[in-house]
Amino acid sequence: MADAKIGIIGGSGVYNIDGVQIVEEVSIDTPFGKPSDKIMIGQIHDKNVAFLPRHGKNHSFLPSEVPSKANIYALKSLGVDTIISISAVGSLKKEIKPRDFVIPNQIIDRTKKRDLSFFGGGIAAHVSLADPFCNELSDYLYKTIKSKSTVDIHKDETYLCMEGPLFSTRAESHLYRSWGCGIIGMTAIPEAKLAREAEMCYATIAMSTDYDCWNEEEEEVTLEMLLGNMHANVAEVKSLLLDLISNMPDYKTCSCSEAAKNAIITQKEFIPAEKKKELGLLYGKYF
Repeated sequence: MADAKIGIIGGSGVYNIDGVQIVEEVSIDTPFGKPSDKIMIGQIHDKNVAFLPRHGKNHSFLPSEVPSKANIYALKSLGVDTIISISAVGSLKKEIKPRDFVIPNQIIDRTKKRDLSFFGGGIAAHVSLADPFCNELSDYLYKTIKSKSTVDIHKDETYLCMEGPLFSTRAESHLYRSWGCGIIGMTAIPEAKLAREAEMCYATIAMSTDYDCWNEEEEEVTLEMLLGNMHANVAEVKSLLLDLISNMPDYKTCSCSEAAKNAIITQKEFIPAEKKKELGLLYGKYF
């Protein structure tokens, strides 16, 4: 099985890029079930990249149904230590226009029924999430996209993650704007939390599709509008991925790879054997 250091979580069309040679299609079983779909291992120059369609190739998973624990675990098992998430979002600020890109640096979690942690069931731990996206990776993505693309790109914005699948009410949209949020989406949670627990660098390229429902000066959001903007955004990000992957530095100065180093509270001798086995890939070095 081919290994890969870089993982891309996004739509199924993202890995269909000129210049990317698919070298393997991998089906993985994890202690948390199967991931969203088979993982495609592609080669960009001398780097292997693991592509995983978040909602499945046929977009059959709602945001709340995405098997995120299996997705993160499966990527980790392939050797991935850096994840670039690609997701569609709504804009909560006038200056973030449809088809703009955003590299967020904060998240507010408004989800209600998602499994948010690898821990529990006999092992307690508390991992810091003060900066939920890897600052080093986010900075690299922002600078590279800004230098290589004509698309307007924003940074240092807060991503409001809602449960879905329905979009916001106007009252909710205005509330989130009052909190200073810049974008709203349905997929960053629990991915960002699980990636941090798994000691992986994680950052998001958020692609604005609409102004949510707060901006009544704009025409009402329709699925046709969303899909049109989404397809344009995907085409743009696909044109950038070759540069993003090819020029990504091999060194890291961030602390993501040691995020759980001092997080486990349960004494080793009291952690159930089945949990040690289940989480050995992630935390065996601490057991």
